[in-house]
Parts: sequence; structure tokens; C-alpha cells
Amino acid sequence: MTTTELLIAILAGIVQGVVEWLPVSSQGNLSLVLTLVGTDPAVAVQLALFLQLGTTLSAATYYRAEIATILKTLPGWRPTRAYDADHAIATYVVVASLFTGLVGIPLYVLAVDLVSDLTGGVFIAVIGVLLVITGLLQRASDDVSMGGRETPSLVDSILVGSAQGFAILPGISRSGVTASALLFRSYDPPTAFRLSFLLSIPASVGAAALTVASAGGLPGIAPVPAAVALGVSAVVGYLTIDALMRVVERVPFATVCFALGALAIIGGGGIALVV
Repeated sequence: MTTTELLIAILAGIVQGVVEWLPVSSQGNLSLVLTLVGTDPAVAVQLALFLQLGTTLSAATYYRAEIATILKTLPGWRPTRAYDADHAIATYVVVASLFTGLVGIPLYVLAVDLVSDLTGGVFIAVIGVLLVITGLLQRASDDVSMGGRETPSLVDSILVGSAQGFAILPGISRSGVTASALLFRSYDPPTAFRLSFLLSIPASVGAAALTVASAGGLPGIAPVPAAVALGVSAVVGYLTIDALMRVVERVPFATVCFALGALAIIGGGGIALVV
């Protein structure tokens, strides 16, 4: 492993560990960073999906008590009581994850095939457009009257799971679209983000497995740099999740999406013109 590979792995881990918790696209921003340091766009998308495993470990550790409670309810689960108070969260995660796969897997194939045909500058500009779309969705959710719901329903599971499937596209924020969907369904912000991050755990594991399977191994990265990047993202993610969750509850991140999207569109368009 060269010094350059080590530095890129550390940088990728830090970016993933911080932005995963924000309603801006961790995959899009990490893909953007990797592309800027010379990574092929198609490989950058795969790496960004793979490195979500690090922050998945962070989320699982942070919510370990709630995950343990969910697991304890599974022996008593019955279809007729699927969305009762004791079983609703477990059912929500399973059903929503199913719909994430139904929507996300075809989009993943499309996304990898599409970005492999794009130059780096065009790819960056496309990420910018998708970030702006995320910002518009986030801004719209801010105008919705918040309710006090806490227990998810079958409709919530289908809608949120399907929305999460679209986050396989680089630039679409997973936490942004899922939390916004829950806010539209009258959940208050803390509950919306808790349900969003719980749902991220199986989705990120599935996305990483799909990436490794489609790439026939680690996507464009050697084992040692991959381990470094995953380790850094897990540590940084765990250290920042609590503080960033508090920020998420207070700051309108639609503004952040618009700013990052505009910079990506301008910068990517400039790169494409030069190339």
C-alpha cells in the first residue's frame, strides 16, 4: 500500500463517517471526492456504497440497545400482530428493506452502467443536479406540519422503503429522502431520524454485498486500504453521530444541499469543458 492509497483511504473514511448522518448524500459526496482524486466514476460509485459498511457498524453500535429490544420481540411475532406496538419497528425494518431492494437493485444496475459512460466532469455535474433535487425535497418537508406519530404502519414501510431504494443513485441522500418521507407522514424529527437510521443498517449491508458481488470482489481497492477506510469511517461515524443528530434537528440542511449541488454543477461543468 502506497502513501497515496493510505491517504485516500483515510480521507474517504473521514468523509463517509461525517456526512452519513447528514441529510445530504454521503454516497454522492464521497463519489465526488473520489472522482476528484482520480478514481474512475463507476468505481467511485461502487466504493461509496461499499464504505457505508463502516458507518453501518457505527449505527448498529449507537442503536445497540434498541436493536436488542427489537430482537427480543421476534419470537412472539405473528402476522396478525405485525404492526402492534411491540412488533411494529421490526416489521417496518423488514418490509421497508424488501421494498428498498425492489426499487434499488434495478437502479443500481442502471447507475453503474450510466456513470461508466460519463466523463468525470459530467459525472460531478450530474451529482450536483441530484443534490439540488434532494435539497428541494428537504425544503418541502420543512413546510409540512409535524405530528407526534411514533409507531410505523404498513403504508409507512412501503413508502419509506421505496424512497430509500432511490438513494442507491449517487447524489440522492438516503437519510434525506427517508427522513423527509417520515416527516411527511407526520412523525416528529427525532423519531423520523431514528427510524431512518435503523433502516439504514440492513440497506447498507445489502448495498455493500451487491457491490462486492457485481465487482467480483472489493471494488477497485486493495484489502488493506479497504480495511483502513472502513475502520476510519466506523470510528469517525460513532464519534460524530450524536453531535450531528442534534445539528440535524436544528439546521435546515436544504441550504447545504443547494450549495453543494451548485458547486458540483459549476465545477463539474467546468471540468467537462476543459476535458
